[in-house]
Amino acid sequence: MALLITLDNVYQLYNLDLSKKTEGIVILSQRHGPGKKYTSHSRIFDGLLLGFMVQGSMKSQIHFLEYDVNKGDIAILQPQVMIDTKSLSEDAEIITIGLSLDFITEFPVLREFVMNNQIRWQPIIRLQSEEIKLQNELLTLIQNFYHKKASPNKTQMLRHLVMVLVSMISEVYSKLPNNKNLVKSRTHEIIDEFYLLVSKYAGQQRSVVFYAEKLHLTPQYLSTFLKQKTGRSALQWIDHITILHAKTLLKSSNLSIKEISNELHFEETSVFCRYFKRIVGLSPTTYRNV
Repeated sequence: MALLITLDNVYQLYNLDLSKKTEGIVILSQRHGPGKKYTSHSRIFDGLLLGFMVQGSMKSQIHFLEYDVNKGDIAILQPQVMIDTKSLSEDAEIITIGLSLDFITEFPVLREFVMNNQIRWQPIIRLQSEEIKLQNELLTLIQNFYHKKASPNKTQMLRHLVMVLVSMISEVYSKLPNNKNLVKSRTHEIIDEFYLLVSKYAGQQRSVVFYAEKLHLTPQYLSTFLKQKTGRSALQWIDHITILHAKTLLKSSNLSIKEISNELHFEETSVFCRYFKRIVGLSPTTYRNV
């Protein structure tokens, strides 16, 4: 089963300095080096991951497809996309930026970015040669801000710098042709088709039966399959995407709680509030005001 990594547990899992903890963002710099071991388990990050191959190379399986990642490459992992590190070169050096779901929901442009189908087909990209220097300078600047002493505006400044980096990556995707001829395994097809369906319909349909019928599978098979392959059942995925929609509306719109409840097709506002609090741990009103 995949290891689910969140901003709450990443500091413990990777022995990071808690004093550097920044709301919505984590930055991890890793070097392989002689004698060092890499962790060979499946990982899913509960947010957006940007991995920059600064030195060396690695072989990874991302969303059940294998990729060679070389110096200068950028790996973009959307929320809940699984990654397996198969091997690392002795000189491998990777800088990883993780953005939480709460961070993503505060920027509508980021939400569109993480829902971009093309990123799942092509999670490995690189900037133009003339922009790689800018990328590396920006990465250095982001790391310096991340490690600087806490200040009232530190988080806000760091967020703007990260958004510049995301915009540079997004520009690359806007110029790439759609890769519609990708050969996918049956495992990949089921997961990907479910992902597309739940991304489209989670705001309207929260029944596992609905998605199973669309995929011509039994509800039990779909849930068991997803649990085994991704660590989450069909219903947990549906809840995950629904809450992502709800958080986005709460943070980036002026809609009332009742209007958001209607938008997400809950029969009663009270049902939506209980649903949201059960999963998030906060009421929609409290979450909006945090």
